[in-house]
Amino acid sequence: MDTHCHIDHYPHPSKIIDEISDRELVVFSVTNTPSSFPSVKKLAQNVSSVYTGIGLHPHLVKDSHNELDLISEYIFSADFIGEIGLDGCPSLSDTRTIQLEVFKRFIDEADRHCCKVLSIHSRYAATQVIDILKPHKDKFFPILHWFSGTEAELNDAINTGCWFSVGPAMLNSPRGLNLLKEMPLDRILLETDGPFTQTNGRTCMPWDAYELCPKLISDITATPLEKIEEQLFTNLQLLLNMVGEE
Repeated sequence: MDTHCHIDHYPHPSKIIDEISDRELVVFSVTNTPSSFPSVKKLAQNVSSVYTGIGLHPHLVKDSHNELDLISEYIFSADFIGEIGLDGCPSLSDTRTIQLEVFKRFIDEADRHCCKVLSIHSRYAATQVIDILKPHKDKFFPILHWFSGTEAELNDAINTGCWFSVGPAMLNSPRGLNLLKEMPLDRILLETDGPFTQTNGRTCMPWDAYELCPKLISDITATPLEKIEEQLFTNLQLLLNMVGEE
């Protein structure tokens, strides 16, 4: 499984799709702009285990802000919403107002169209993201992808009903492992964020999430690997049930 992957950004996305199909993987394919959604959706039109989201990455809001009206046009064809969110990196300070407008627009559209699953970017902006989600608690299945906030923010996110997608890159850092230890096992999903991440000096592929992460989770939580694998599949089934309700 890979619940946060940018399939269209691999050099040969059709080959990635074929490999996903051959391996019978479940993959949540996020998009970075609304205008890219139709082509990304078409990539996986014959592979039922690939779910395509509509999103607007916070790094791209300045150049793609004019695409907001496409959300209501394409959301009916989307399996979920992602990648969306906020990024508080100092280099993006001039876009924070636009980021907020875009994120809130997606939340409103998700609420209006009962699109429950959200894959959310929250780097340096976890508190703000969580505060926006709080009034919608129990309406959505919010997944904080590659969470990197403080332990206090993590606890706030847990109390708000958030889930967490973790991947090889996140679990390759002491901070990521420390956060993982505090995450409820029944709220954890796997991701790669490929192809924008690396493992062992190479680009992460969608199948790396399950091949690498369960053992790391087992080690850091002192939980038998078999129980970790069982819990991850239970979590995935809950996610798929939510997608099926949309």
